Amino acid sequence: MTSASASARFSPGFVALLGFIAALGAVSMDMYLPSLPAVAEDLDTTAAAVQFTISGVLIGGAVGQLLMGPLSDRYGRRRPAMFGIALHIVASVACMVAPTIEVLIAMRMLQGIGNSAATVTAMAVIRDRLIGGAAARVLSRLMLVIGVAPLLAPSVGGLIAGVWGWRAVFAALALFGVVLGVAVHRLLPETLAPEHRASSGVGNVARGYWSVLRDREFMALALLPALGMSTILSYVSGAPFVLQLEYGLSAQQFALVFAANGFGGIVMSQVNASLVHRFEPLAILRIAVPGVFGLALVLLGVAFFEVGGLAVLLVVLWLLMSSVMFIPANATALALSRHGERAGTAAAMLGAMQAGMAGVVSPLVGVLGSDAVAMAIVLTGVLGAALLVLALATPAYRR
Repeated sequence: MTSASASARFSPGFVALLGFIAALGAVSMDMYLPSLPAVAEDLDTTAAAVQFTISGVLIGGAVGQLLMGPLSDRYGRRRPAMFGIALHIVASVACMVAPTIEVLIAMRMLQGIGNSAATVTAMAVIRDRLIGGAAARVLSRLMLVIGVAPLLAPSVGGLIAGVWGWRAVFAALALFGVVLGVAVHRLLPETLAPEHRASSGVGNVARGYWSVLRDREFMALALLPALGMSTILSYVSGAPFVLQLEYGLSAQQFALVFAANGFGGIVMSQVNASLVHRFEPLAILRIAVPGVFGLALVLLGVAFFEVGGLAVLLVVLWLLMSSVMFIPANATALALSRHGERAGTAAAMLGAMQAGMAGVVSPLVGVLGSDAVAMAIVLTGVLGAALLVLALATPAYRR
């Protein structure tokens, strides 16, 4: 199927559906963030233990994607998607009635596994129909939907928790899962024909992962969105401390800045969707990655030498967090194009690397001090690594 004919199947409504499927994990995480202090008080536990309920979603997502990817290659896209959404609903209800922090952490990990099936499905459906620039275009449009989560979900979650308590947030997440499950059942077609499905068995799964692991260019391209996600989550985990404690912003002012940076990411995702009409994804990465690394260096200088105060810091931070959105869509499209016969397995590897690396890297901001310099150091290091990967392990700069 050509890109042109396949693109016709990706109407705005269908892209929105894929976006909501892929955003299930982000919504589950962001709606819950304002409830952390209330959970610690209600369950009589520490802040560190409550923060592990966030890490639990990432860990569950990383493990779950490695499991769900091969299943989607074996049984098609619809059944794993429906299973994952059902698991999300069950885990959300269990979180709502969790009596202890240990139970809540365990159920959040289960929720992450369910969310991972949805994410893998969305990526694999795109690869079933499109490759290259056409895939990058749809992935960029997907970011328009996914990007709404950090803009709206914390406010919605905070409102629900403020009126009905933190447990009601999980009731809302269960209801969101029910609505999404109905939409997937009615509107998501099966995109993997039976004759193209992988055979079952542990050996075949192992061979599938081995085929992508030994593909050095795939692994290099897969590292780029993982490093991009690490950049975003390092900012998310560090910004509350930097902007509220160090620079004195109120909760409302911080929410406004957070929303502005999220909106910038959405805008840049749509700019990328237009650029891939004219330029190959690798050509965009060739310019975007060093450009974003340069912005990280500027942020480090502004934070270290305290140049221009809060205003300059916010401007550079906005440019950096907006521009980093050029990396995930293009790198993901290029990586998936190398393994169309195992799109689910390849998408699972991509997702697991993103969740796993972000879970390891983002806490470094707190380890280094939770101030502007610490955040800038982590962002600069991560994006410097992305530039090295692009330059040394991909054909981006080879003649």
